[in-house]
Amino acid sequence: MTSIPKTMKAGQWDPKAKAVVINDVAVPEPGPNQFLVKIRSASLCHSDLMNMQYPAADRPVTIGHEGVGHIVKMHPSAERKGFKVGDGIGFGYFVDCCFECEGCMVHNMHCELGTSKVQGFAADGYFAEYAVVDYHNGIVLDESQWDLRTASAMFCAGVTAFNSVDSCNATPGQWFAVVGCGGLGQLATQYATAMGLRVIGIDVADANLEETRKQGAEHVFNSRTSAGSYIDEIKKITGGGVHHVAVYTNAQPAFVNAPKVLRIGGTLMIIGIAPQPLEFTAMDVVLGRYKIKADSTGIPQRIPKAIAFSAKHNIRPVVDVRGGLDQLAGMVQEMREGRLTKRTAVAFD
Repeated sequence: MTSIPKTMKAGQWDPKAKAVVINDVAVPEPGPNQFLVKIRSASLCHSDLMNMQYPAADRPVTIGHEGVGHIVKMHPSAERKGFKVGDGIGFGYFVDCCFECEGCMVHNMHCELGTSKVQGFAADGYFAEYAVVDYHNGIVLDESQWDLRTASAMFCAGVTAFNSVDSCNATPGQWFAVVGCGGLGQLATQYATAMGLRVIGIDVADANLEETRKQGAEHVFNSRTSAGSYIDEIKKITGGGVHHVAVYTNAQPAFVNAPKVLRIGGTLMIIGIAPQPLEFTAMDVVLGRYKIKADSTGIPQRIPKAIAFSAKHNIRPVVDVRGGLDQLAGMVQEMREGRLTKRTAVAFD
């Protein structure tokens, strides 16, 4: 087995410098229920920007909560849990929670221990050569099916996208609108198409819309350039409106306009985190004009279903793989400026 170094490179957010920095840090030691993973790739997510805007710690923290890699060391308490050294694994991003209380069955942030942390936010994440992972989060990946250079984008983006479509309880043939056609919306398009739904993409960037069309959308609309007509056009195409609309962006206008493309009795699925509180008319909800749901990566127990469906239907994220941590600051800047049209990842060779 390759020896494990004592130090490593890590891409961190320094809250005092307000910058992404590459630091030499100690390789972490796996604690109870943990593996040490040699990271193969880590992906950037829009929620990483939230941590930079509102840091959860006052020290430099290794960013990133989407990662895959190989187990190189196990704490004795994590042995005999269905994993072994050398396994290629994907994983969630919670530590210091019990994974089994009533709160954890809803979301691990609600753990009754009161100590739950998100890696990449209050705890060190995955833009590093090595990281610790709680075994509850892990799932073994068949490397004949999964390219670990790009599979990091499945955790949490792929799982969230799957859950968002699956939780709509849609039936084949129904219309599904994707609002926000970045990397997350593109994955949702693949899942919706695989579930037999008819997809319409809505975004303000033509490049995103073109990529969404390639991934299965029947129709796409630029809501900025066709602001006066796209809602009427969608209702005409669908015979009254889509059955389900999911919002994958944090842009406030998207949440205002999304219900307008729904047919009576449709589902509004909230995935993006709006910067301001959302307003809904109580009468619309009470009278069943539409239903409101929301979803996320969810708890680790939901991950296997998403990964199995993805493998069966050959659903893979479209990822721009960047070479090395020195690319991370540029990736973050491009995301801030809205110039990314797909998921981006750092691969560790």
